[in-house]
Amino acid sequence: MTVLKNSRLGEILVQNGIITQAHLEQALAVQKISGRKLGLTLIELGLISEINLFEFLSRQLQLPLLNLRQYKIDPEVVRLLPEVMARRFRAMALSKSDREIVVGMADPTDLMAFDEIGRILKFPLQPALVKESELLRMMDQFYRRTEQITDLAEQIGEEQGKDDFDLSALVGGADIADAPVVKLLQSLFEDAVQMRASDIHIEPDESVLRIRQRVDGLLLEHVIPEKRAIGALVSRLKLMSGLNISERRVPQDGRFSIRVREKHIDVRLSTLPVQHGESVVMRLLDCSEGALDLGQLGMPDEMLARFRKNIQLPHGMVLVTGPTGSGKTTTLYAALSELNSPEKKIITAEDPVEYSLPRINQVQVHPAIGLTFAAILRAALRQDPDIILVGEMRDQETAEIALRAALTGHLVLSTLHTNGAIATVSRLLDMGAEGFLLAAALRAIIAQRLVRRICESCSIVYEPEGRERAALESALDVSVEGMTFRRGEGCQHCNNTGYRGRIGVYELLETNREMLDAVRHSDTAAFAEAAVRQEGFRSLTLCALDYARQGITTPSEVIRIAGEII
Repeated sequence: MTVLKNSRLGEILVQNGIITQAHLEQALAVQKISGRKLGLTLIELGLISEINLFEFLSRQLQLPLLNLRQYKIDPEVVRLLPEVMARRFRAMALSKSDREIVVGMADPTDLMAFDEIGRILKFPLQPALVKESELLRMMDQFYRRTEQITDLAEQIGEEQGKDDFDLSALVGGADIADAPVVKLLQSLFEDAVQMRASDIHIEPDESVLRIRQRVDGLLLEHVIPEKRAIGALVSRLKLMSGLNISERRVPQDGRFSIRVREKHIDVRLSTLPVQHGESVVMRLLDCSEGALDLGQLGMPDEMLARFRKNIQLPHGMVLVTGPTGSGKTTTLYAALSELNSPEKKIITAEDPVEYSLPRINQVQVHPAIGLTFAAILRAALRQDPDIILVGEMRDQETAEIALRAALTGHLVLSTLHTNGAIATVSRLLDMGAEGFLLAAALRAIIAQRLVRRICESCSIVYEPEGRERAALESALDVSVEGMTFRRGEGCQHCNNTGYRGRIGVYELLETNREMLDAVRHSDTAAFAEAAVRQEGFRSLTLCALDYARQGITTPSEVIRIAGEII
């Protein structure tokens, strides 16, 4: 293996025409200030791509360049090298044979790191080159906290068995960082952030404690054979949320903020008395990412242009509909971020306020003191707003105030729980909204769902057959003969699910004269017929099918969306 020093690496890159001498001098000057390795500096400056650099290093060092997304990593071998050492040396033990352990390294020229890894593993090593970005992702995937969580829960259970947990000592003691319950919570949150979980469920059973994480809409379960930890765990979470720790008979809701792995996480907590204790569900909101841009939601370009046109109207009502967890709030926040400017006064009524947005007056609903959506909306109209966001229209009073606000020079944005855009009018009429008010105020309705993305690392081409093909054709009412689709086989990168991440599917309905006449007469059947005939209208299932044909999602996700709508 050829050893490359920083200066030598730069010279060889110049000699091979990968970078220019001017680029090298620029990178060396930046490196003097940052102290980072030359290769990383070149990548950060955009002077060379990561893949080009690593392919070059692979040839020069005569080492294999591994694609970790496709490499079969042995979890048992990974754990042979402690996480702190793996992250320090940017190296990971990948697999083991009778002769050697394959170690993936972002910098195989670091001989000190190589020698130290050999001393720890006490086995012959075979170095391999891996991209640092992939290496860090795999570390998050494999160095999970499940074993640590189990050990800490058992430790807490033993302490609970000996004596009652001293909460006052936990809150005020100097050794709070060493308390097992705090370490357990820290491990829980770090593991959830590594797995990109949106929710953590803590559920006591008769003899075990179940901890489940929702990742890409799917719950992943970890069972701990130690139930006694639940009392201390729930009490600590209640203290963090400012809830009553002595009240275990009624549900409670709270929130708190934590910092995990350089991320600011806002946690919404809900407790529920169940047969064997209290169940806790925590929604994790990553505030460090901020609100999304409308262009990042995955909305088709033509639909996005139409939606933008409608939210720029001076008055009227625009609704976002869909079931719980379909991304409605994310879409509204993205719209507000685009509308937010010094010239516009924006007031929101939310339950709860999920993300804090600058310049926007956000009001938290608090029914216990009479601060309902309707009460906030009435007060907001006296604050001279240009745009009003109502978190959800739940009753007739809120709907009527919002509709009248839309008729008196305000743009009103809100959400509603319906299966599709066409069903929205029926829902509002059933709620008690007047047809003539709805016809005068309603401008556009966008319905949405979230579908899972196919994992790029294990994606393969296939044709649906048998029951899947029949279900797909039945849902779409079209033949899929000759259509090819993709699916994920399952790999380490996607936790063997075949999916990684989610994307929104949408249908946008803009009102026209024919639809509004039907609404004015409360004729929902005529409204539905006019909506289907509208030029440019595409249903959620057809939008999902477009993604499936592009290889973004699978036919099974299209079938699921169709089943939810029917």
